[in-house]
Amino acid sequence: MKGMSHLLFRTQMLLRDFGPEPLVFNIHAAVKQNSAFRIALWTGNHLQLTLMSLKTGEDIGLEMHSNLDQFIRIEEGMGVVRMGEKKDSLSLQRQIGPGYAIIIPAGTWHNLINTGIRPMKLYSIYAPPQHPRGTIHMTKAEAEESENK
Repeated sequence: MKGMSHLLFRTQMLLRDFGPEPLVFNIHAAVKQNSAFRIALWTGNHLQLTLMSLKTGEDIGLEMHSNLDQFIRIEEGMGVVRMGEKKDSLSLQRQIGPGYAIIIPAGTWHNLINTGIRPMKLYSIYAPPQHPRGTIHMTKAEAEESENK
């Protein structure tokens, strides 16, 4: 029994905001484990790590962050990323899949769409943080409602 609980501890982690305390963990396993649209896993004063899971056909939503840079890495799934300087002119478009990294400079309009047949699992790093510490949005609708308050 003792060995079994140790195995569960190693393969699953409590998905919550651990910041700003130091944290060492298997990011690939945590991203795969996540089923929430967005969860802040670590929020510090200058950086934030979020995990995301996009359903088939779902997107993150066209957005632009004027005051922060963003890094996204795809762990599972297939999709398309679109970026550009203007909301109505997303001139950069690329197919993406596992292992792809996306770097979004501040002031760049962007959207990420899951075009695959399975959930797209990814993590995103914001510098500085974008979402309130402890953010958990189980669905995209919940995220949009929270952002429109």
